[in-house]
Amino acid sequence: MLENIEVINHSCIKIKKEKIIYIDPFKVLEESNDADFIFITHNHYDHYSEEDIKKVLNKDTKIIVTYDIKESVEKYIPHDNIICVKPGEEYNLQDLSFKTIPAYNINKQFHSKNNNWVGYIIKLSDVKYYIAGDTDITEENKNVKCDVAFVPVGGTYTMTAKEAAMLINIIKPKFAVPIHYGSIVGTYQDAVEFINLLDNEINGIILNKFVDKKSNNI
Repeated sequence: MLENIEVINHSCIKIKKEKIIYIDPFKVLEESNDADFIFITHNHYDHYSEEDIKKVLNKDTKIIVTYDIKESVEKYIPHDNIICVKPGEEYNLQDLSFKTIPAYNINKQFHSKNNNWVGYIIKLSDVKYYIAGDTDITEENKNVKCDVAFVPVGGTYTMTAKEAAMLINIIKPKFAVPIHYGSIVGTYQDAVEFINLLDNEINGIILNKFVDKKSNNI
């Protein structure tokens, strides 16, 4: 289920299956222009980066964004290639289907529920991948059903490692991957703590290969 999937940096995920999918491109190292789909969870600079989007974008790329990003992407992406989403909906695009899950803070003000920012459940070859976005534990994400979950563990703006593990132990995917650490906030040790707190039947996997395990920096 994790073959041909990598965490490039922070919350930037690349899925190379039937389609090539990027989620929240950020600090992309090479200009590949190979994306079939780009998913953006919200408009903060470490998730919506025009510089990095343009490194993976091509003339046929479909980009999925929240409505507050619509005007920005219309300046450099054809309107027909833009899909605007809001929480709590289901979509079908070519060989890919996905759902939007609300992503928001409940005990801090960085990500308001009123912003209508999202996480995604992307279904590929009958495997459901949940990308949580920047969120705390919520009533909505406690009901997520997925095979693989990517969850923020860095704290401050999102769940801590302990909180992320609590969520994963509730929804019980087969695999859980920590993200949102090692660059803006959080350290490699947060990822390790997260994995150590998971129930035994859940496989915790660190995919962020650009984290320096000694210095805890990218």
